[in-house]
Amino acid sequence: MTSTPPGALPPERARLASALRELRTGTGLSLAALAAKTTFSKSSWERYLNGKTLPPGQAVRELCRLAGEPEGRCLALWELAEAEWSGRGAPARTDPPEAGAAEAGRAGGGGGAVLAVIASVCALAAGGLSVVLVLLVGQSADSGPGAPSSAVPSPRCRAAGCEGRSPMQMKCGTDPRTLASHRTAGGAHLELRYSARCGAGWARMWSTRIGDRLELKAADGGPAHSARIGDGAAAQSYVYTPMTEARPGTTIQACFRPVAGGGRECFDARV
Repeated sequence: MTSTPPGALPPERARLASALRELRTGTGLSLAALAAKTTFSKSSWERYLNGKTLPPGQAVRELCRLAGEPEGRCLALWELAEAEWSGRGAPARTDPPEAGAAEAGRAGGGGGAVLAVIASVCALAAGGLSVVLVLLVGQSADSGPGAPSSAVPSPRCRAAGCEGRSPMQMKCGTDPRTLASHRTAGGAHLELRYSARCGAGWARMWSTRIGDRLELKAADGGPAHSARIGDGAAAQSYVYTPMTEARPGTTIQACFRPVAGGGRECFDARV
């Protein structure tokens, strides 16, 4: 097992812990509530979310299910962190960690992290159908009309009160609807999301590069909001724009501005 310098985490474990914390924020659950809804204790979740201990894969799956998010990306991060933790990973690269996985896959480099991601994706694909079916059933059970009310925390804002605010912090990201998806020429993934309970929409991106920017605005002339990838950890996670008010019938638009050149790519959807 690799040792960790005081006050620091290995980069792959730091990326995983950051992604798990973001998912937990999206659920709106306290550590005690998280423990009550999973097979892991409150103290275990505290260690997993802070990167003190590598979580088992089942903990990652359960958190993804509660957050209503696909588990493939976090499981790929978990594979990398587990290889690093156990010492099975490739020797450390000399390039900065924030440039690692996000750049190597696009530049054609064959670094150990990229190979591990490919291996994990292939493993997921082998059992993909059963995993997807279980995930969809789990999401339906959590977010359907008959789900317990405690599974969906009350939002902290509504309509105009959500303007410019974080969908995760305002608890609007617990039961969103995906209005549209787009994959950019550079390989970044984008989505327009909407919460009927909050009366607001936002956009999110992943598989991005440091410096990439995503802009959001309502087509009726409301204020524009944007999010920028500031570091390598953000490039390996979901990054969200602030919200904009979105009434039924409103069209919202997202525009992606890549740091590596190329034109702006926009797409929109009607609520």
